[in-house]
Amino acid sequence: MELRTLRYFVAVAEELHFGRAAARLHMSQPPLSRAIKQLEADVGAVLLHRSAAGVTLTPAGAALLDGARTLLDQADRVRMRVAAAAGAAAITVGILSDSSDRGAPRLAAAYRRRHPDVEVRIRETDLTDPTCGLRAGLVDVALTRGPFDETGLTVHELRADPVGAVLRADDPLARRDRLELADLADRRWFQFPDGTDPIWQSYWNGGEPREGPVVRAVQECLQAVLWNGTVGMTPLGHAPPEELAVVPLIDMAPSRVVAAWNEGDANPLIRSFVQLATAAYRG
Repeated sequence: MELRTLRYFVAVAEELHFGRAAARLHMSQPPLSRAIKQLEADVGAVLLHRSAAGVTLTPAGAALLDGARTLLDQADRVRMRVAAAAGAAAITVGILSDSSDRGAPRLAAAYRRRHPDVEVRIRETDLTDPTCGLRAGLVDVALTRGPFDETGLTVHELRADPVGAVLRADDPLARRDRLELADLADRRWFQFPDGTDPIWQSYWNGGEPREGPVVRAVQECLQAVLWNGTVGMTPLGHAPPEELAVVPLIDMAPSRVVAAWNEGDANPLIRSFVQLATAAYRG
């Protein structure tokens, strides 16, 4: 049994759907189906029941899933120990400037425990690059927020946060317990510089063209609200300075906390990072 084939099997077993597993593996469905059939021939047992209702594991498949996960985890650990011995065990993580997120400290602690010999390099970026240097090749994995252009990237959602409008505390709308985007239609909103991902800009402008001051960082956004009465946006749970207020927006899509990396990058340090981040951000 090849490790690659075991990874294919684990994807199908976890998704219980060949199409979703193929998308997760960034391959087409026919070669994935052939690989699973060959694996079944190699082990001499049917691993998956296929029907119009979907895919289910056989008892043999359930047994193999448990063993395959263990083997793949061991293989990743061996690769990382070899890399550490060669002085090459390092990962560069891009982080969107949002240091107050409660998931980040849990993730850092979990990663240190799992990989004490790995050097973790952090690159913090401002709001003008939601991929945190990923497209420029400056980081291995980005811990950031969506939405943004995902072309050529693999993006895994860690959490979805409701958002609210940041207003001056003396703004009449700040006394509301909730707002709709229409309540802010005549206001000035913050803008990002030219060249910023348009999907990212559109989200933080509530899906509409807006006018307002250009900002690059969270503090610049908050200062624009304080000095100019500009509408800012923030995930709920981020406490603003006392001069400002955050009012939930009930018709704004949640802000997705995501891990993103380049498609096809099989670095086991990235895979482990994403696994640990999934637990840390939902814990």
